[in-house]
Amino acid sequence: MSLKASVDADTATDAVLLKLDRNIFHHGGLGVIRSLGRLGIRVHAMREDRFAPAGVSRYSRRTMSPMPERAHPDDVIEQLDRLADRLPGPAVLVTTDDAGAILLAEHGDKLRSRYLFPEPPADLPRRAAGKVTLAEICRVAGVPHPATTVPVDAAGATAFADACGYPVVAKVNLPWIADRTVGLPSTTVVRSPEQLLALIERARRATGDGPDTGLLLQEYLAPAPAGPPQDWFFHGYFDAASRCLFGHTGIKERSFPAHAGLTSYGRWVLNDRLRAEAVALLSGLGYRGPVDLDYRWDPRDDSYRLLDLNPRLGAQFRLFEDSADIDVVRAMHLDLTGRAVPAGAAVPGRALFVENYDPVAALAYRREGSLSLRSWLSSVRSADEAAWFARDDLAPFFVTGARTLSQVAKNRLRRG
Repeated sequence: MSLKASVDADTATDAVLLKLDRNIFHHGGLGVIRSLGRLGIRVHAMREDRFAPAGVSRYSRRTMSPMPERAHPDDVIEQLDRLADRLPGPAVLVTTDDAGAILLAEHGDKLRSRYLFPEPPADLPRRAAGKVTLAEICRVAGVPHPATTVPVDAAGATAFADACGYPVVAKVNLPWIADRTVGLPSTTVVRSPEQLLALIERARRATGDGPDTGLLLQEYLAPAPAGPPQDWFFHGYFDAASRCLFGHTGIKERSFPAHAGLTSYGRWVLNDRLRAEAVALLSGLGYRGPVDLDYRWDPRDDSYRLLDLNPRLGAQFRLFEDSADIDVVRAMHLDLTGRAVPAGAAVPGRALFVENYDPVAALAYRREGSLSLRSWLSSVRSADEAAWFARDDLAPFFVTGARTLSQVAKNRLRRG
């Protein structure tokens, strides 16, 4: 972590964090606040409540009320307009969730005079974030992708699972639409026919009487007990000409839930082949802005299968801070304010640890026999970056700890 970054940033241009997801434990937003705040850039963010961890950061400036549940695009634009009235000039607008990226791509013209943000093809963020449409993008581009189906009923789902073999992966097709996915995890590893039928029934109740289950099923690419790492990600930033100004690869050493969720412990690992594949895909699509791609290496044909294309900043982006003190959000701010992005050297081996998720994830890896207590503690001690803890900004760490314990207690009382 660079407490005094040597980056020639335009400190007169503020940044605004657009976050429509009301999850207070989204550490990517805090990463944006700290990364730009340490450069002397004023960062304004939406605050879910008085004690939201990111909102208590010493680097967070003016905060906004959170967007209402199921906010209409016009409501979001109106609130951003009101904030712009209080800013000294156009500010860089940073999104941390798919809903925000889709909104800016489809309705952002109304904000162009007041904010600076990338301009990808208007339909691309929605197609990239949707699980069904991503499969079509991969098919057209010739990018390896897991076998996929969109079941219209339980019979179709069980037929696909029987053909692939259990477990299978079930994903919510449109994860950014909160009112269609109430109570459903975005990704579930389904291990039995009974679990699959129960999940489909939950999806039916959550989505109502739609034309399908609202789910997408994929073959499960089982992690190997030994051998090369399988779970990879690419984080990058692409300019207005779809050139990659910053981009690096890393591995998920642990995730929550195990093997199927967000990165709880990641490491910077060079993979020139995967980086070239990611850059070629995104440049070919005309992509612009920050991006987060998830892959799984398939030993059957030595391919990297694209699992997710997130058209926004990835939560663990702070893993990638190079020798020039550049990360994805700093590259974005520099580019949008007309400054050059310096070419720094990669820092392979750099690791990031997410304190409120990784201990729980580690228990799952320990139960399967792939992680010992000693090796887990060693990995935590060697982490270069934490999601919540920072010596120069302690308040978010303590607030996160208190709210995590409170949430655990509430869950236990609810179950009781």
